[in-house]
Amino acid sequence: MTKFGLVICAALIALGGCASRDKAVGTLGGAAVGSAATGGSVLGTAAGGVVGYEAGKTYEEKHK
Repeated sequence: MTKFGLVICAALIALGGCASRDKAVGTLGGAAVGSAATGGSVLGTAAGGVVGYEAGKTYEEKHK
């Protein structure tokens, strides 16, 4: 399995734990940006996903 495939699997597992659409969108968006910014690095993708999740969480709290 390629690195990209592993990242996709990890992202899908992580999204299963997301409680809302805002967090899921943030996670996916962050992972995509992290991947693009680091040339497909697994670490960059994962870090982007974490940052995106937190951004989605913050957005959700402010827009209840």
